[in-house]
Amino acid sequence: MPCYPIKETIVEEGALKSPMGRQILRRTPGRFSQKSFDAPVHNGMGKDALHLLNHNGEFLKPCPGTKEYICCGYQILNVATNCPLDCSYCILQSYFLNQPNLKIHVNLEENLAGILACIDKNPHQVFRVGTGEFADSLALDPIARWTDILMGPFSTRKNAVLEFKTKTTHIEGLTSSPHRNRIIVSWSLNSPLISATEEKGAATLKQRLEAARKCQSEGFVVSFHFDPLIAHENWREGYLKTIELMDRYLNPRGIIWISMGSLRFMPGLKPIIRKRHPRSIILNGEFIPGLDGKARYFKPIRMELFHFMREKLENWHRDTGLYLCMESDEIWRKTMGWSPGNSDGLKRFLDDRVRKIFG
Repeated sequence: MPCYPIKETIVEEGALKSPMGRQILRRTPGRFSQKSFDAPVHNGMGKDALHLLNHNGEFLKPCPGTKEYICCGYQILNVATNCPLDCSYCILQSYFLNQPNLKIHVNLEENLAGILACIDKNPHQVFRVGTGEFADSLALDPIARWTDILMGPFSTRKNAVLEFKTKTTHIEGLTSSPHRNRIIVSWSLNSPLISATEEKGAATLKQRLEAARKCQSEGFVVSFHFDPLIAHENWREGYLKTIELMDRYLNPRGIIWISMGSLRFMPGLKPIIRKRHPRSIILNGEFIPGLDGKARYFKPIRMELFHFMREKLENWHRDTGLYLCMESDEIWRKTMGWSPGNSDGLKRFLDDRVRKIFG
């Protein structure tokens, strides 16, 4: 069972018709109620309330990105929204402020055939699919069992990979599965200070890397995301310690990619952070409005972060598929020494990583 304090499971009308909904309810602690959701029913983010419902929109959609910056062409599999972790910088605080509770879409299995058909109809396109955009991919896996539902079908698709992105150690569903091919297990990483003070409820850095080492030993391909990189006191020493921990625990040859992105947020998130995380240090930096309307570090700060991380990661290993998330062609060239040019170019780069690792 997950270590998060779920006090109530709320089931929307029709959700118990789904086998997934009934199975989750049997695995979930706390009281049970059946409600219709015409209005928010919980104060705050509702991280102790689990809401089971049918998703009426598309399950598989391209990452929205913005045309002003280079995007990787990721595909989002929308299995859930909101997260039991409570990271101070999390954009979901703004997205789901008026849509509280941990929400699991229990009609995933009924829609899986259509998702796979979309992939199969485009055999020459590489689908890099992830479940970690609107929720942590594994935080609730002990009760949702997404690994049971998704790993088998995706492992047989020659034009797709499935990435589980997490800050937890809930890898039991992964390691108990017989499937390894086309599956990527991914962790978000940060400096020791940011991990300890700004990522509430997440596993420690050491625990995440121990879980990654376990997954590598079990035959999984892994990846990592330094996003958001945060400029804080002694950040160079902090991020270097994280890379030294990676060296201690990981085989770099088993890493398909590592992404880097600097702290960025829509203006509406700032007062939410001030209210919900009054001790947070992440807003202490120097920010300007970006081309996408988000607050971003001044360009020289971003460049310094990326250049430092690139140098240290490449000193560790030259071939980890290092790339920037949502940055400009100029920043790419000045910090990475090359640029994919545009979003199509970055997609080709990452698709080639998939072909190199999985064939």
